[in-house]
Amino acid sequence: MREAIAFIARFGLAAVWLWSGGVKLANPLDSRQAIAAYELLPEGWIDFLATALPAGELVLGLMLLLGVFLRWAGAASAIILVGFILGIASAWARGLSIDCGCFGGGGYDAGAGPATYLKSMGRDALFLAMAAWTMWRPFERFALRP
Repeated sequence: MREAIAFIARFGLAAVWLWSGGVKLANPLDSRQAIAAYELLPEGWIDFLATALPAGELVLGLMLLLGVFLRWAGAASAIILVGFILGIASAWARGLSIDCGCFGGGGYDAGAGPATYLKSMGRDALFLAMAAWTMWRPFERFALRP
């Protein structure tokens, strides 16, 4: 059973990062808009993060897919996901109406409300659990290593 969970955690998280990073990198203006909507960063950091975040997600996805530095990739994934959860919680607490931009799009969303934020945070919490499992018991079969 542990082997199956580890398999799902590693390859599921790889798919999440490859999908989200690819969509964001293909649409940099949407990524910029999504990051700006959180109203957390100075203007000068937004463009950098709109490029660096999707690139980092793609790198993590490839590391997990190929099986390179799995524990490190799990730890980096966990840190990023905690940041995402805190960002969404902050937007909710400050009364912002935004789409998280987690899988493309993002920005102002008049329909965003408690259910929207809880759904996004719950999904990210599931991904965080997958990252934690990958740190704790990585699925090493088919891994290039180290």
